[in-house]
Amino acid sequence: MRTSFIQSPIGQYLLVTGNYWAFTLTDGALRMLVVLFFHQLGYSPLEVAMLFLFYEFFGVVTNLVGGWLGARIGLNKTMNIGLALQVLALAMLLVPTSMLSVIYVMAAQALSGIAKDLNKMSAKSAIKTLLPENEQGSLYKWVAVLTGSKNALKGCGFFLGGLLLTLFEFRGAIALMVAFLLVVWCLSLLLLK
Repeated sequence: MRTSFIQSPIGQYLLVTGNYWAFTLTDGALRMLVVLFFHQLGYSPLEVAMLFLFYEFFGVVTNLVGGWLGARIGLNKTMNIGLALQVLALAMLLVPTSMLSVIYVMAAQALSGIAKDLNKMSAKSAIKTLLPENEQGSLYKWVAVLTGSKNALKGCGFFLGGLLLTLFEFRGAIALMVAFLLVVWCLSLLLLK
C-alpha cells in the first residue's frame, strides 16, 4: 500500500516537493553561513559579495541549458544531479579554514548555483508531468504553491544558517547539511520515478 502511494502521481509530487524544500532550506542556510562566517573571518563586504558572483552567474547559465538537459536525460536525473552537486559544493567547504580562499569558495558557490537551478527547474517542470492531461489548467496553481513555499523556506533557511553557525560553528553546520542532503539524495534516487 505504501509503495503504491509513493508511485502514484500525488506521492511523486510530494517526493519532488520534499526534495525541493530540503534543497531550498539548506541552500538558504548555506548562503547565510557563508555571509556570516566570512564576515567573522574579516573579509570585506566586497569580498563577501564576490563569493556569490559565480553562484548567480552559473545559475543563469544553468537556466539557459537546463530545459534542454532535462528533456534529454529526464527531470528526475537533473533533480538528482542537482542534489549531488549541492552535496559536493557543501563538502568542498569542509576543508580547513586556511584553504577557504575567495576563489575556492567562489568555485564551491558556482557548483551550488548550478545545483540550485537544476533542482528548481526539475521540480517546477516535474509538476506538469505529474498532472493528468485533463488537469493541466491547474498547473499554474501548483507551480505558484511551489514557488511561494520556496520563498518562505529560503527565509527559514537564512535563520537556520545563523542558528547552525551559532550552535555548531561553520564546519559542523556544513557537515550536518551534507549528511541531511545525502539522505534526501538517496531517498530521491530510490523513490523518484
